[in-house]
Amino acid sequence: MVGAHRPTKACFRMFDQPQIALIGFIVAAAVIAFAGIWMSSIADKLADRTGFGEALVGGVLLGAATSLSGTVTSVTAALNGHAELAVANAVGGIAAQTVFLAIADILYRKSNLEHAAASETNLLQGALLVVLLALPALAIATPAFAIFAVHPVTPLLVAVYIFGLKLSQSAQEQPMWRPMKTEETRDDIPEEPDPNDGSTASLFGRFALLLVVMGVCGWVLAQSAVTISQWANLSQTIVGSFFTAIATSLPELVTTIAAVRRGALQLAVGGIIGGNTFDVLFLVAADAAYRDGSIFHAVGDRALFLLVWAILMTGILLLGLIRRERYGVGRIGFESAALITVFIGGVAIQAVQG
Repeated sequence: MVGAHRPTKACFRMFDQPQIALIGFIVAAAVIAFAGIWMSSIADKLADRTGFGEALVGGVLLGAATSLSGTVTSVTAALNGHAELAVANAVGGIAAQTVFLAIADILYRKSNLEHAAASETNLLQGALLVVLLALPALAIATPAFAIFAVHPVTPLLVAVYIFGLKLSQSAQEQPMWRPMKTEETRDDIPEEPDPNDGSTASLFGRFALLLVVMGVCGWVLAQSAVTISQWANLSQTIVGSFFTAIATSLPELVTTIAAVRRGALQLAVGGIIGGNTFDVLFLVAADAAYRDGSIFHAVGDRALFLLVWAILMTGILLLGLIRRERYGVGRIGFESAALITVFIGGVAIQAVQG
């Protein structure tokens, strides 16, 4: 049943007022953005302390952490029966975060970002993302089937994600190929630990505290988004794929820009691609939380459009990572211009559809 929802619980009624919902949405988005800046700095230090490297830490630890608010948003929406909002938030966030790399590419003036941050790990993560996005698209396009209200694709997504992480770790430890070095290529060279940063345990502790803050903000966004969509007479798909998706993706934007400014280019690219692969798991949690059958069959063609949109943008990014243009036009590659165009086009199509 598309768009079905359950009665709002008493503890959530404070967000039934449009003014409170709008204030809550803005405050939560701002907190998420500032928390993301601190997370980026801590993740860079942990990459050096643990020896895992920027690409892997950015793709797994930072990617998963900055995605927590989005996870909570999708799960909360699914628990309340808002299937379209849950799916749109997850997939719309992937599209928004991908275009953030184009923004970072514009800000990085030395060369094309995808050229300078060449990494086998990032390529593997991008290919993994295409596979993960294709599976929910197949679930939506096939006849309704679920076991205990969960589609068989849901556990498969978890298995494929874990398999992909093992491939990425193997590529980090024993790469089977290396990109050609140029003057613009930035290697991931660990820096000496700064004693003022505290112990590794304290860094993980601060990181965990920021995780809690992100989770609370994600819950606030989900509650506020439903009220805003009803008040503004917008579909849950529009609100999820644009408003909550961008709000919960703000950590990726600020951490990417912060990482680029510090010269941690592989952390920047890995954080976006790895965060996107983790974001597909929003759908796993949302399908488990949605109790009126599989969430993939509770959404319509708009969700399928979002998945294809995200796959297209990921494919363009992969082309840029493989081609590795040094400068392009205005020191940005063809992929950045294409990503911005496709993103704006996708938002425009959804706006026309209402």
